[in-house]
Amino acid sequence: MKKLLFLACTALILNSCFSAKGLPVKTVDNTAKTTQAKNTTATQTIDHSQFDALLKKYVAKNGDVDYKGFKKDSDKLNSYVSYLEHQIPSKNWSVETQLAYFINVYNANTIKLIIDNYPTESIKDINKPWLENRFKIGENEFSLAGLENGILRKMNEPRIHFAINCASASCPKLLDVAYTEANVMQLMERATKEFINNNSKNEIASDKIKISEIFKWYKGDFTTNGSVIDYINKYSDTKINANTNLDYLDYDWSLNEQN
Repeated sequence: MKKLLFLACTALILNSCFSAKGLPVKTVDNTAKTTQAKNTTATQTIDHSQFDALLKKYVAKNGDVDYKGFKKDSDKLNSYVSYLEHQIPSKNWSVETQLAYFINVYNANTIKLIIDNYPTESIKDINKPWLENRFKIGENEFSLAGLENGILRKMNEPRIHFAINCASASCPKLLDVAYTEANVMQLMERATKEFINNNSKNEIASDKIKISEIFKWYKGDFTTNGSVIDYINKYSDTKINANTNLDYLDYDWSLNEQN
């Protein structure tokens, strides 16, 4: 039984294996997603400026990462990760504050995972990169998969898939700016549009497409209000015919490192 449960949990699309561990996670209002949501809830200001400075210094405009540089500045990155650990989400946080917080927790800890194991050619060369508990939020330990599937995917916001970065060539690019309560909705919109219209990530024509496997792995997140094609067409510069067959590009797990 334990072996079966473990095997089930290794399939990342089965998000029922992961929980928010008591954190009061909010969901996004789908009627107000393209603009900053009007939220009068009292909230806490989370300072992401330290991470923002590191991203601006070590992430190129195309998303490639200077991991050697990050490793030299590991004290600053570790300080930020520790700071996030002690900022425990509460019911008074706005959904924007939560989204920015959890996205940054994911991205900062992914970078930390790489530099803690650097040099490496792929995140997949690291033992259990997504399933092992590697960081805390308050007293609770989390894995990257637990954060993604137990929290972020449950926030009713599929654009998170283009905001979080798995340190790989086929991933949506890591932005050179930190997410904040003020910019998270606009940055997720930007990241989604840029990813879908990037010819190296998705090959899109009106009647023939080869798209990222992200749309296969997390299909349910993109089809709550229509098909995968319907979702892509909201952002694609080239509109896809509704009856076009879905084909997928092989995922490149090589490290998204600057040359």
